[in-house]
Amino acid sequence: MKYVVVLGDGMADEPIARLNGRTPLAYADTPALDALSQKSEIGMVSTIPEGMKPGSDTANLSVMGYDPKKYYSGRSPLEALSIGVPMKDTDIALRCNIVTLSGEEGIPFTKRRILDHSSGEIGTEDCAVLLHAVMEELDRPPYHFYVGTSYRHCLIWENGRAEELTPPHDILGREIGAYLPDDKKLYEMMVRSYEILKDHPINQKRREKGLNPANCCWFWGAGTRPSLPSFYEKTGMRGIMISAVDLLKGIAVGAGMDVAHVEGANGGLDTNYEGKTQAALDALVREGYDFAYIHVEAPDEMGHQGSVEKKLKAIEYLDQRVIAPLTAGLDASGLDYRLMVLPDHPTPIRLRTHTAESVPYLIYDSTNVQKNDWSYNEAEAILSGNFFPEGPRLMDHFLGLKQPSYRL
Repeated sequence: MKYVVVLGDGMADEPIARLNGRTPLAYADTPALDALSQKSEIGMVSTIPEGMKPGSDTANLSVMGYDPKKYYSGRSPLEALSIGVPMKDTDIALRCNIVTLSGEEGIPFTKRRILDHSSGEIGTEDCAVLLHAVMEELDRPPYHFYVGTSYRHCLIWENGRAEELTPPHDILGREIGAYLPDDKKLYEMMVRSYEILKDHPINQKRREKGLNPANCCWFWGAGTRPSLPSFYEKTGMRGIMISAVDLLKGIAVGAGMDVAHVEGANGGLDTNYEGKTQAALDALVREGYDFAYIHVEAPDEMGHQGSVEKKLKAIEYLDQRVIAPLTAGLDASGLDYRLMVLPDHPTPIRLRTHTAESVPYLIYDSTNVQKNDWSYNEAEAILSGNFFPEGPRLMDHFLGLKQPSYRL
């Protein structure tokens, strides 16, 4: 039996009036998922433990079968593992987003607003140049910067202090003064990064093209070096992660899984969906892997942008360019397989940030084809009566390690 998870990051949402009171998942044109749902188990799962913030870090740990209350030590440390940062037990890792702050003349730094947490999904090549400009002045012991992917980078603070800091996507459009670090040095580095970047040639060209400038470092997601049990020792399965973002790659590295490199996978709406799908098929059919985790970031990014049209497109791309060819390829291989589709958390268009509500899941088993009349979306998953109040138990159920029975 082969096992594959397709994770549509932030895919769940709220009913939207302009979509006739339906969610994007229910409204989108998803023929592959519609056909699959009628042969599958669907239900709801709570991926965020009570009292924890609804981040992709805690949520994906939960989906992967790792209890966040036990194993979560901060978001950035997981990303640091992916980047290959030589992190010591006494180090603190922080996420360093390169964000877009408002550029009004003559106002204090604290009065600026966060306009875009991703600087228009800036490419890694340009963003690396900008980060290196910051590093020339600010990369000094005990602070060290590391280039990540797109707008997502890492700061290591030797013998640092893990202050709770606000994710930039939680405060889009707001003045930043109330959300800046208490630590004087981190605050000063953010101010100085704005001064370094606001008139950088790359940002001048971006403004000329009508693109958001990447003009400030924003620190958040602080934590210490994580320690995860081996996925293989836990499940007896050889697993591979297929994702464009360092967070998911870091979870995989921490769990001893392999990580696939897919050219053109960038975490945006224009990511290489076909390449991710082929990487999963190659791993499962030709390379002897038992388990593949395909992570698609685009629905979450479009939710943060507040774009109904783009979120619908991201969901439709996942259906047409991942689910359809993936199931066709696995069916053609003749292998028995189980497929699970779900988001990690909702990213409602209305809020443009994550929430902790439960999310819908779908599990298809090629050896146990069901006959149902439901479709895969939030409302019908609730009506199914299937519910996992503890996220990690869903993975046990999916892999057949345990068979807990929960009903709404």
